Amino acid sequence: MHDHDRGLAFDLSRLMGRRGMLGLFGGAVLVGAVGCSEPEQNTSTQSTGQPVSSQEEIPDETAGPYPGDGSNGPNALTQSGVVRQDIRSSFGSATGTAQGIPLVVELNIINAGAAYAGAAVYLWHCDREGRYSMYSEGITEENYLRGVQEATPDGLIRFTTIFPGAYAGRWPHIHFEVYGNLTEATTASEPVKTTQLAFPQESCTEVYANPGYEQSATNLAGSSLENDNVFSDGYTTQLATITGDTTNGYTARLDVHV
Repeated sequence: MHDHDRGLAFDLSRLMGRRGMLGLFGGAVLVGAVGCSEPEQNTSTQSTGQPVSSQEEIPDETAGPYPGDGSNGPNALTQSGVVRQDIRSSFGSATGTAQGIPLVVELNIINAGAAYAGAAVYLWHCDREGRYSMYSEGITEENYLRGVQEATPDGLIRFTTIFPGAYAGRWPHIHFEVYGNLTEATTASEPVKTTQLAFPQESCTEVYANPGYEQSATNLAGSSLENDNVFSDGYTTQLATITGDTTNGYTARLDVHV
C-alpha cells in the first residue's frame, strides 16, 4: 500500500491513530434483510482467485464506518457470545439470522514466516443486501456477521458465514482485525493489523445470480477491483482463493502475513 496515495484522511490517521481518527469520521447508513442453512461439506473442485505465494505483508486498510469494535459507536467485542465460529445469527439478546449462500472463511495467520499461534481475529462484513448489523437501518439491534476466533497452533482461523453482498461504491469484501491473543481481541485493544479480504469476480457473479442478491448483481456491474477505493492500489495479498458452488456453499482461503 502506498501511503502517499491515500489522501488527507489516511495522513491524519497516521498522526492520531486509527481509533482516534474514527472518532472524527462517522458513517452513513446502508439499506436491505435476514435465516440460512448449515453449509454442506464442500466437495467441489472449482477454484477461482490466485493463491498467495509471496511472504509480503498484507496491507493495513480502513476498518470503515461500521467496525463494531468500539472505535465508531457500538462495540461487539466486549459482549458475551462474540467468540464463536458460526457468525450467521445474532448473539446475546438479538435473534436475527442473515440469509445468503453459505461461506466458510479460512485465514492462515502468519507472523515472521511462522504460524501465529494464539492470535485472534475479529471478522465482520455486510449481509446480502449490503447492510451492516449494529449500524444499518432496520438491523441496529442485530449483531450477526460479526465474531471472534482464536487461531489453532498452526495459525488457522475459520468462520462459517454467508457470502456478503456488494453495495454501491465498494467491491465485495470482508473486514478483519488481527490481535495478539484472544484477551486483547475481546477487550477491544489496539489490533496488530486491520485489513480486508477481496473476492474474485467469477465467484461474485455466480453468487449474485441467486435470489436475494439482485441488488448486489447491479452494484457489482458498476465496480471493479482496479477502481475500488481500497483495492485499487494492489490486492495480490488480499484476493482470496475460492472453491465451491452455490449448491454446497463456498470456501474462501487466504494466507495473512502480519
